[in-house]
Amino acid sequence: MDPRMVRFLKKHHVLTLATSVGETPYCANLFYAWLEAEQAFVFTSSLSTKHASDALIRPKVAASVVLESKTVGKLQGIQITGTLYRPQGQLLSRAKKRYLIRFPYAAVAELELWILEAEWMKMTDNTLGFGKKLIWQREIPSIIR
Repeated sequence: MDPRMVRFLKKHHVLTLATSVGETPYCANLFYAWLEAEQAFVFTSSLSTKHASDALIRPKVAASVVLESKTVGKLQGIQITGTLYRPQGQLLSRAKKRYLIRFPYAAVAELELWILEAEWMKMTDNTLGFGKKLIWQREIPSIIR
């Protein structure tokens, strides 16, 4: 993965997640932590939310992380496709540790962690030139689940 994409993902903390079941699309904004070794995002969300219940039915999702700016030359964002699942075992421990490092105040909350395993990402980065795109795709199937 291009290091510019990694730097961008580490710098930001809100992901817009898009789910869809049947004819009903839905999106939610979530605080995330980036798991670099796993090329995945970790976030917490109750099973009672629409996006979590959607993910149990249809785990293939899309997402985005963006830098909003009135200056066109500063616009950056990443579009993501991937699969959502609940982490277990060692991955659950790593994900929880990483999430709490990023959001220490969450230590007092009941965390229902989810992983968005990225399969494809496209970064638009106007700081590199108008409309400049960086593409990344997972080369091998996941072995982290």
